[in-house]
Amino acid sequence: MANLRAGLIGLGMMGRHHARVLRALDGVDLVAVADPYGDVHGAAGDLEVLPDIDALIAAGLDYCVIATPTAFHEDQGLALAAAGIHTLVEKPLAQDTYGASKLAEAFASAQLVGAVGHIERYNPALQNLRARLANGELGDVYQIITRRQGPFPARIADVGVVKDLATHDIDLTAWVLDSSYASVSARTVHKSGREHEDLVAVTGQLANGVVTSHLVNWLSPMKERVTIVTGERGTFVADTLHADLTFYANGSVPTVWDDVAQFRGVSEGDVITYAITKPEPLRTEHEALRDAVLGKSSEIVTMQQGFATVVVADAVLRSAAEGRTVDIAAD
Repeated sequence: MANLRAGLIGLGMMGRHHARVLRALDGVDLVAVADPYGDVHGAAGDLEVLPDIDALIAAGLDYCVIATPTAFHEDQGLALAAAGIHTLVEKPLAQDTYGASKLAEAFASAQLVGAVGHIERYNPALQNLRARLANGELGDVYQIITRRQGPFPARIADVGVVKDLATHDIDLTAWVLDSSYASVSARTVHKSGREHEDLVAVTGQLANGVVTSHLVNWLSPMKERVTIVTGERGTFVADTLHADLTFYANGSVPTVWDDVAQFRGVSEGDVITYAITKPEPLRTEHEALRDAVLGKSSEIVTMQQGFATVVVADAVLRSAAEGRTVDIAAD
């Protein structure tokens, strides 16, 4: 069987990594790349850098990856859908719910694989966490907290921290706990002089009753990527920067020192850091996409799921702008 012919548009910070993985993927040939701004990272190799999506389509592709700024996702994705080309669009799927809905509908109507690059789903720590929660290891889940902080990335110009970074946390939260969002309440801060927000603090609730909290910013010199899930049997902490998963168990040994015991709710128990395999998330994502294009069973992030994430992100921005809690189903 001939290798799949893959294309890539966007050779920036993320696109260069897509090019690297596509070249190393079994059963796939990267045959064409495009970027109207050229190839500043030297990701094209010996391939000609094509000027636009039309030239990329003309190269004859089985599937394509869109790694351009968010503002271009809708038009480029619709062009690929019209050409009958399976596609992965980097997150977020589109700038707003209208564009995301159009893309999801276009690929579904054409019976094409339409995927979104929510790479955190392929982080080994989160995959292991999700499996343990599904097995009931935490018992009843009460709360999930995410913190995603770091310096401002010069690569981002067309969206704020909600659409760029918080969409990671929105998607992984709904996926890890297998529940949609019911409501969100948010506040944002603008400190960089841009029109877009640099910090967001979100509280919310999922349809299954779990309380959520997300702190996301581009204003911290400290880089942090952490997901904390608390339930009746303890707490899981996933450090997605290092793909580590740690469990803090509720203790079964009573605290006999009264002065200490009175300040504690649940007691402290064993702490376990799990030994887990750590494949590169981007490679795992591409393997799933390749298999989906081949018609095999695989775990991709569908465009419908990507659309749901954009709906929540827009609700977060609306909540911050209007100073109210947004009921997602009602709005």
